[in-house]
Amino acid sequence: MASSKPASSSQVPRVHHFELVEGTQLQIDVIGSSSGRNVRIELQLRNCTTTWILHWGCIYRGNMNWFIPADHPSGKKAYKQGALQTPFTKSGEIYLLVIELRDPNIHAIEFVLKDGNRDRWLKLNHGNFRIEIPESDATLSHPTIPKDLIERKAYLLWESKGRPVSSPQQQKQEYDNALGELQIQLSKGLSLNELQSTYLSANTRSMATDRQEIRSHMPHSYQRRHNVDQWLQKHSEGHAKSTRLLSSSLLNLVEKSMGGDNVVSQQCYHVGNYEIVVLVKVVSGDCHILVATNMKGYAVLHWGISKSSPGEWLAPPAEILPEKSKLVVGACQTYFTEKSTGQAFFQVVDVNFQQRNFVGVQFIIWNGGSWIKNNGENFFVGLKLMKPIGKVYGDRDGEGIVKWLLDEISRREKEAERSLMHRFNIATELTERCKTEELGLIGILVWFRFMACRHLTWNKNYNVKPREISEAQDKFTNLLLRIYLNQPNDREIVRLIMACVGRGGQGDVGQRIRDDILVLQRNNDCKTGMMEEWHQKLHNNSSPDDVIICEALLNYIKCGFRIDMYWQTLNVNGLTKEKLASYDRPIVSEPRFRTEAKEGLIRDLTAYLRTLKAVHSGVDLESAIETCMGTSVKVIAGHDFTRVDSIGGLSQRLQECLDFVKAHVRDENIGQLMQKLLESRIELRPVLLSTHGRSKDLLFLDLALSSSVRTTMERGLKNLSFANPPEMMFFISLVLEDLCLSMVNNQDFIYCTKDWYRVSELYTYNSQWALQAKAVLDRVQLVLSERAQHYQKKIQPSADYLGNLLGVEKWAIDIFTEELIRAGSASILSSLINRFGPILRKVANLDCWQVISPAEVCGFIVSVDELVATQRRVYRKPTIILANRVTGDEEIADGIVAVLTLDMPDVLSHVAIRARNAKVCFASCFDQNIYRDLKLKEGKAISIRLKSTNLVTSDISSFNVSQNSFVSSSIPRGVALKKKTFYGKYAVSVEEFSSEMVGSKSCNIKFLGERVPSWVKIPMSVALPFGAFETVLSEYVNKDIANKISHFMKSVRGGDLSKLQGIQESVLQMNAPMALIHELKSKMRSSRMPWPGDEGDERWNHAWQAIKKVWASRWNERAFISCKKANLNHDNLCMAVLVQEVICGQYAFVTHTKNPLSGDTSEIYTEVVKGLGETLVGAYPGRAMSFITKKTSLMSHVVIGYPSKLIGLYCKQSIIFRSDSNGEDLEGYAGAGLYDSHG
Repeated sequence: MASSKPASSSQVPRVHHFELVEGTQLQIDVIGSSSGRNVRIELQLRNCTTTWILHWGCIYRGNMNWFIPADHPSGKKAYKQGALQTPFTKSGEIYLLVIELRDPNIHAIEFVLKDGNRDRWLKLNHGNFRIEIPESDATLSHPTIPKDLIERKAYLLWESKGRPVSSPQQQKQEYDNALGELQIQLSKGLSLNELQSTYLSANTRSMATDRQEIRSHMPHSYQRRHNVDQWLQKHSEGHAKSTRLLSSSLLNLVEKSMGGDNVVSQQCYHVGNYEIVVLVKVVSGDCHILVATNMKGYAVLHWGISKSSPGEWLAPPAEILPEKSKLVVGACQTYFTEKSTGQAFFQVVDVNFQQRNFVGVQFIIWNGGSWIKNNGENFFVGLKLMKPIGKVYGDRDGEGIVKWLLDEISRREKEAERSLMHRFNIATELTERCKTEELGLIGILVWFRFMACRHLTWNKNYNVKPREISEAQDKFTNLLLRIYLNQPNDREIVRLIMACVGRGGQGDVGQRIRDDILVLQRNNDCKTGMMEEWHQKLHNNSSPDDVIICEALLNYIKCGFRIDMYWQTLNVNGLTKEKLASYDRPIVSEPRFRTEAKEGLIRDLTAYLRTLKAVHSGVDLESAIETCMGTSVKVIAGHDFTRVDSIGGLSQRLQECLDFVKAHVRDENIGQLMQKLLESRIELRPVLLSTHGRSKDLLFLDLALSSSVRTTMERGLKNLSFANPPEMMFFISLVLEDLCLSMVNNQDFIYCTKDWYRVSELYTYNSQWALQAKAVLDRVQLVLSERAQHYQKKIQPSADYLGNLLGVEKWAIDIFTEELIRAGSASILSSLINRFGPILRKVANLDCWQVISPAEVCGFIVSVDELVATQRRVYRKPTIILANRVTGDEEIADGIVAVLTLDMPDVLSHVAIRARNAKVCFASCFDQNIYRDLKLKEGKAISIRLKSTNLVTSDISSFNVSQNSFVSSSIPRGVALKKKTFYGKYAVSVEEFSSEMVGSKSCNIKFLGERVPSWVKIPMSVALPFGAFETVLSEYVNKDIANKISHFMKSVRGGDLSKLQGIQESVLQMNAPMALIHELKSKMRSSRMPWPGDEGDERWNHAWQAIKKVWASRWNERAFISCKKANLNHDNLCMAVLVQEVICGQYAFVTHTKNPLSGDTSEIYTEVVKGLGETLVGAYPGRAMSFITKKTSLMSHVVIGYPSKLIGLYCKQSIIFRSDSNGEDLEGYAGAGLYDSHG
């Protein structure tokens, strides 16, 4: 189904927009008019992945039938009577179709879209799309009105209303009204020049400026909207294969010519105009390295092996030398062999290392009289611990870690702590070895974040020059940059690593740290005391701490030499007196300067801070901008700073944005600054992803911009007006965009951003708008939570393992991932939503609780992480459970009188229905503070009372928890299970269904089939009736299995529920008697259902396994406990299997003919989800769309909740085997969802 955007004026619109399925957008432009006898209709499909065909016809005035135009051109296929079919053709990024009409009697065209790949038709709200042809062309009657003139007129209309705060629709309406009035004035004879002189006076321009100023103080998100689809970064399959590699023509050529199977790793390098591809393959157990290049002329591979560490270069053994090789001193030289496919040419060397256990291979290439290197370094190919691409190896106890890497880091930490130079060199070596493994890069991230947070020693008993640190740093960051460019899947991890590392640099960048401190001391006569101690530290081992020390000195001087400001700056950034005294060259003195030296010190220390940041502070914004934009200021007398050339190829827009950011980075009013930060990132993105000589500087600039988005937003939180929705929409949009630009696998953030744009454009201060906004923000919170859980699962195991090896304090290990998340924009977005949420709920007339099952109770609070953890328990006193997570399938344990959760289970989920049947209070809390306060009352007694649609909790004495408030759900409910009899048939058709043979699901199918009109389709069905399982189990072929099940059942009856799994596993081993196969095949075919065995034995085996899984679910723990609680005899439970065709619906819904929230019998309550209904009844994260309909007014409804689910389940046409027991839909007992269905 498609949706359209209505036109805003009464005239026949000339541009039409439609939102189609799967994100596809249709735009239709109508040019010309019927009176002009020449109409051109352009149809454009965007974001399209399917080949569509336009099925269309013409409509004449007064006639609703379709006609084919008499002059329809060739290429348009006539389809039956009155219709044409025309395929769209690809034109760049869009699909295009053009219709030209010359018949003046044509009033409109109508069409539907046909999927060219499968039998699918797309309509508009179950009808045809219709495009009317304008009778006259307004553009021919008077000249085009300039946009600025329309805007000036719109401004005057807005001002005449008293300058109100306008919504997006109101602003657009003002623009349309202004256009209409100007067109009327032109039609009355006024010229365009006269209109311009009237409206474009100086006074008007001044007022327009006033309006812009008014807007600047309250920015609106609708004033800025980006095509965020262009920022999509999906996680591609095959971890080590990058987009660059996949797009490499040489790589494709090599794989095609020499085979792409059994490839362990692949690397692609671009050196000047050359391309070099390295493949590591395993052939018959032997390791081969293929080095291929597209260089012209003869080329020589100059190579050696590394036995114990990647830094080694040794001559290889003679027995592994390939053809055309010779040994030279310490190396081997092998001539490349030419290969030609007739269409392309390359050269290759194939080295068979057999099964030698080498660490790796180093090489360079001789060609055209020069050596070809990898950014001045040797090429290195790792061989140690070779595993297939993407395989996690060396894990510990099933946790995702690269154990060999973390062990190696721990072993070499003593060496790494000597200086940052040692650490960076070791990091380069280890990263080179593990760079194709995501978990390997995570190991490097954990190591460097421990270092950056000062949990590891930066320097110890070693004197190193700043230049040497800078060069080692430069080498490491160059490697990270190559990974960033070549491995898109790993960009998020690489960004996190680089945020812990400074930029580094070759040449005099690091040496200036040594040189300039001497000049600074000399110019300002400060060669003793603290400054001399700092000077000695800088010469011995410079580190990022020096940036903080310099900033502390500047604050101390600027505040009139207040020593408390010096210590305050140090302490806030983690530097204490003890830390300063612990350096190899300790700093134990406090600064003392001459008062008259103040100006010179501020000037020179400010300049020196730039030098320090250039090396150590990769994500410092001002330093990053200066590096990219260039500077040439003389900052220290007698010493010129070398000019840093600005980066070429940057757009003028980017340079303007960066200039603004630099000038306003400390503004109190953060609106424009935040906008410019984001615009800078957006402008930077295409340059960042292309090959650029200064890519590393650009990446550090992007990191600095993203970091500033977070810090700026944090700084401005105190001044935000959370009660002003337009302001909040604006800032939430900005932070969402920042996350889209930073994340890999960011499609959920992009969907949320697009939805947020839409909600912002629809802004009106009413409950329905607030419900929609809340639904989008609920989804954002779910995405943030899912991303946090992903980080926790991926990163925390490495932090736990490495942190313990390195002796990091336990508290720092435990919060590692949490603090990593807090360092990004996700945490500030969550804060914005949490503060804006109560405002939205108030506008939507929602309370801080959603009551899913109403009941007034008293009990003692018990807090758990997941509700499922409680279902085996029996609580001996009335208990109120606080559960962070609810899955939707749980059984509520005996003794629980209430479940309160932060989760958002659907009102019609299985667990919600069970709660209502058991008279258990069940509610979701939307106020973090209220929920946090309740958790602090662990073990204490509270009462829960209902007030309208809200909950009220009160503290009570434990003596007041009356046993009257505690109604055990184990009290008999007056229901019983009646043992069913097998009627001698393994399979029955729908006509044979009865309550003695099948459960309520099957009986309801029969009931519906007999009563609904023929146009309502009922899925084809057959069933394996009650007793079929017991009969199959009694067959001789299953005798041993029956004995095992009987043995396990004795243990279960004795209270050992762990044996339930043994029963289920035994059921899955049962064999099918031939009689069952023949009867089921016959019934399915006679019911016009496909028989799985027609597709081969494997499909039947799959179907038989699904049937057994349904039978086995009779003994799942949740169902067994539920029967026991309800005093139902589990031995009397019988399981039929309903075999149905799966309906591949676009939507699924559940309807209750009594409102379950209020108990109102005059209302119908409905919840709808996209795809299959499992996401609804299974309480998948997020809310379904919900609405209430009065039975007296079925054509009108009230939406009470908009959808926020992340997942929709879809399937191909298939067969499903559904559980259908005699223990479901019993009066007073919620058995639905206890047993399993399988496809």
